[in-house]
Amino acid sequence: MNRIGKHLARAATVCAVVGLTACGGMTTQQRDTAIGAAVGGVAGSALTGGSALGTIGGAAAGGVVGHEVGKR
Repeated sequence: MNRIGKHLARAATVCAVVGLTACGGMTTQQRDTAIGAAVGGVAGSALTGGSALGTIGGAAAGGVVGHEVGKR
């Protein structure tokens, strides 16, 4: 994927998370999980040079961290 495509994918992810977190039906824990997954996905993508596996792994790890933070 070229640079523009990577930036568009990241922007779309951020927009999707912001849209999801704006829903009134989400609990704090669900919101934190979604935010953690988005941040983790972007970080995983950036650290692995846009690798799909790195993005998915980062999103999974971020989702778990966000879920645990949302418990408090």
